[in-house]
Amino acid sequence: MKVIKIEHPQTFNPEDFPELVLAMGFFDGVHKGHQKVIMTAKEIAEQRQMKSAVMTFDPHPSVVLGKNAEGVRYITPLEDKIKMIEELGIDFLFIIHFSQEFAQLEPQQFVDQYIAALNVRHAVGGFDYSYGRFGKGTMENLPEFAKGRFTQTVVAKQSLEEEKVSSTRIRKTLSRGDFKDYHHLVGRYYSTRGRVIHGEKRGRKLGFPTANIELLDTYIFPAPGVYAVRIKFDDRWHEAVCNVGYKPTFHKEKPEFPSIEVHIFDFNQDVYGEEAAVEWHCRLRSEKKFNGVAELIEQIEHDKQNALRYFKETGQNLQ
Repeated sequence: MKVIKIEHPQTFNPEDFPELVLAMGFFDGVHKGHQKVIMTAKEIAEQRQMKSAVMTFDPHPSVVLGKNAEGVRYITPLEDKIKMIEELGIDFLFIIHFSQEFAQLEPQQFVDQYIAALNVRHAVGGFDYSYGRFGKGTMENLPEFAKGRFTQTVVAKQSLEEEKVSSTRIRKTLSRGDFKDYHHLVGRYYSTRGRVIHGEKRGRKLGFPTANIELLDTYIFPAPGVYAVRIKFDDRWHEAVCNVGYKPTFHKEKPEFPSIEVHIFDFNQDVYGEEAAVEWHCRLRSEKKFNGVAELIEQIEHDKQNALRYFKETGQNLQ
């Protein structure tokens, strides 16, 4: 897949590209609804013997338009999104830098400069996709702006349990730590990339050494609590139990972000400084404050056994 990052104003001409079928969207999460849009474009490209393309944007428009300038976190930060779209077998990925100037484009200007000018012969978008200043461009009025230069396909609302599959719905599953529902909506486990850093070394003293994970990108933190997870070092997966939270048993002050501490089963390697992927499987319980160390140790052992039971019962493949 060829990844092309574009700054506004863009300088490409149609002859710079083969004939393209373009899927348009922000695609945070690359969930089942997004996959339907992207795969529709891919299938049409194959039918018409054209190349498939996806257009996305970075950063999220709310960062630039001031609705949430601080603290925007993603289901799939850009590097993860690129990898997932590549795995779908797409030929071209256009990443448009979303700026104040770009946001001022009228729908006709967007279509002229960012669809027609990229040699797009067919555009695919979800039923609620919008473009141009104030989102005045829609899939319904796209033919008006296309002026016969390309055709369109509108992908209908994708629903599960009679509710739209959306990034908003998926963010809610993360706020609950409901990874069963997340997997149902996305078709894969939630995964975050991080680096092992030095922590307070308290877990080792308690008999449960942990790898403290610092996220390497602006992922959404799952709800505070304890989870059955898998963690990967050097392309090898390990079963583990993970605490996400603020450690109220030991801390009176609540930090800005929760800590992520992973106790890996049957593992004694030195992994400080190493990168790791954490795959989130099952929420075991909420975070709570304990009356003392002995009570905490008993609960951690209980959590460990529950996580081991989960992996045994689900028969997860560690390869």
